[in-house]
Amino acid sequence: EVQLVESGGGLVQAGGSLRLSCVATGFTFDGHGIGWFRQAPGKDREGISCISSESGSTFYTSSVKGRFTISSDNAKNTVYLQMNSLKPEDTAVYFCVVLRGWRGNYWGQGTQVTVSA
Repeated sequence: EVQLVESGGGLVQAGGSLRLSCVATGFTFDGHGIGWFRQAPGKDREGISCISSESGSTFYTSSVKGRFTISSDNAKNTVYLQMNSLKPEDTAVYFCVVLRGWRGNYWGQGTQVTVSA
């Protein structure tokens, strides 16, 4: 069965760092885009970063640019999100997603990130 499993979330003080990992099983990235979304309670799910598994090209939303870094290891079917200078407003459940268009995206179960003031 196809699975995406996120890990690395937790509780951290403002200004601290965390590294999230997403491991895919049951398929290979094979040139697809892989992204990170987050959702805080009562808010819409927000796309924050993505990377092309083919070209390595990356995207960041403005609120995390300069603080977060996305990377991938295609041989390990793993994508990472290094999060530095964390702020309380970064508190959310973070989801890994493989973008597949009309074939339907793959989503992980999410990992909680909590940043205290």
